[in-house]
Amino acid sequence: MSNISPFNHTHFIGYINQVTPQFVKIHFPSSVLMKSFSFYGEQLKGGLVGNYVVIEGEQFGFLGKILELNLPEKERLELSEKSFNTKEFHPTGKIEILLSFEIFNPSKVDKGLNSLPVIGAKVFICSSEFIKNYFKGFGVKEEHKQDAPTIDFGHLTYDKSTLVELSQQAIFGRHCAIVGTTGGGKSYTISKLLEGIVSNKSKTIIIDATGEYCNHDKEDYSDKPLVLSIDSYFPYSRLTVGDLFALFRPAGQVQQPILLEAIKSLKIVHCLMRDKEQYNFEELDNTTTFKITTKEGVNDLVIENGCIVKKGNLTSPFNMCYHKYVDEIEDNSKSEFDINNLSKQIRNECYQNFGSNWAIAVDNRNLSNSTSLLMRINNVLKNDSFKKIFGFQIDEENDLIDAIINFLQPENKASMLRIGFEKVPFNFQVREILANAIGNYLLTEARSDRFKENPLVFFVDEAHQFLNKNVKDDWFESELNAFNSIAKECRKYGLFLCIATQMPRDIPNGTLSQIGTFITHRLINYQDKEAVANACSTASRETLAFLPVLGAGEAILMGIDFPMPVILKVKEPIIKPNSSTPLFKLPKKINLATKEDEE
Repeated sequence: MSNISPFNHTHFIGYINQVTPQFVKIHFPSSVLMKSFSFYGEQLKGGLVGNYVVIEGEQFGFLGKILELNLPEKERLELSEKSFNTKEFHPTGKIEILLSFEIFNPSKVDKGLNSLPVIGAKVFICSSEFIKNYFKGFGVKEEHKQDAPTIDFGHLTYDKSTLVELSQQAIFGRHCAIVGTTGGGKSYTISKLLEGIVSNKSKTIIIDATGEYCNHDKEDYSDKPLVLSIDSYFPYSRLTVGDLFALFRPAGQVQQPILLEAIKSLKIVHCLMRDKEQYNFEELDNTTTFKITTKEGVNDLVIENGCIVKKGNLTSPFNMCYHKYVDEIEDNSKSEFDINNLSKQIRNECYQNFGSNWAIAVDNRNLSNSTSLLMRINNVLKNDSFKKIFGFQIDEENDLIDAIINFLQPENKASMLRIGFEKVPFNFQVREILANAIGNYLLTEARSDRFKENPLVFFVDEAHQFLNKNVKDDWFESELNAFNSIAKECRKYGLFLCIATQMPRDIPNGTLSQIGTFITHRLINYQDKEAVANACSTASRETLAFLPVLGAGEAILMGIDFPMPVILKVKEPIIKPNSSTPLFKLPKKINLATKEDEE
């Protein structure tokens, strides 16, 4: 790039005549300089709003964008159709300075403006060859430029010859958000990004909220799709304790402690039955009695029908087992126990603890307080939708977590995994809980450095359905914050989040503030525009003014690794999403005469 001179005197269009910290103004010596012309086969458009220009300085050059054009008041009064072709006019314009670069090393960009152009500095049209090299190098360190994967993303809105090829690291390295109203082109943008990631042999997982991206399923780069509740399920053993609370909604100080104790008891059952060959035990029908050695001697811990029997039994063997398996029991990231025994175990918890043993008589107060919780648990476990989604009473090979683990293996050549939510019901907030559970699993994997060597891009389509959600009723409230944690923590772990939504105002501020790249399609709502403006430091007010008038597929690209906002047209993807709007049709006409003849 250093061999490309940004200042070609055949591209000259005017002089700087005013300098402010926010913008500079240009004087066109002649209106002829504003017209389009061809130079060595390149079509150069002169003074048009949105065009890029370069400004010559002493030590630094400046890249800017024309924001405004006007004529002096006197010349404006003389303007007519005839005079415009025969008379000489002297327009002026406003230019936003986007970045500065070294005169003798244009590839070295200074994100801040340590200096400004001087009055009288020459202004030139920016050639497409010069500016497209900037796009390619954004967000990439000099030593990585030769092997950094790029995505052929689109072209400038005002100049189809200026291709926008972007570094994959710059787009996703600090998380990415694709926002815009319905019909603005978000789905095409996601498909284009998926194609780029796949062509670079990187790994990506997408939560497909509506099944829009099912056309990718047939491609050889796509692993077997996981359509939840149809051909796959999320195993409940991978739910966090917080997810279980969201499913069962135990009331605060009354039901939550007893539910937590029941979960701990069932985890002990799981550990004991798994390791029972290490113990002295007796089995009779549905009862297993473990002989546990405590300080007081050998005592019995009784497991009946998969539950720990506490009625009238000593607490010491239970406590001994708890301390032995405490790491597994207190690991709230998993729920490895038989959930179908949860209601029975809660009833077994309804006995008062007197220190050395549990009471013989039922604690009717605790049992009465747990009645509504038991009903909710039984309703969830017997619900057909929940059975299919979380694998209650299901023992099949289509375990979603196993499929994800297989997909992430280096020897698996597939680059894309689609998790389909199109058949997941909207009731009981199951979609939000399920998406949060998948996020929690990937978060746990990221924290164990699973993605440091091979980063993963995690797409969440229709993110407003899943983010900033609480599960609550009159007695219970739980925040679903897996995606918030991914946004805050996982950049350094190699798990990169890419969210797509129509309503950026519904995304939590904590998540939005961590987004480094915004691809913003048409936005009209004031609150949505403000949400993007507040979260993206490079989004100048002048650039955001273009948002309401962007056409389909047009977007403003802004980000931490992009020294300037870019207005571009996204290329159509090869594999198009199923996002077309259903059409109204006239009913077919019936030939009554023919119908009568048939009768």
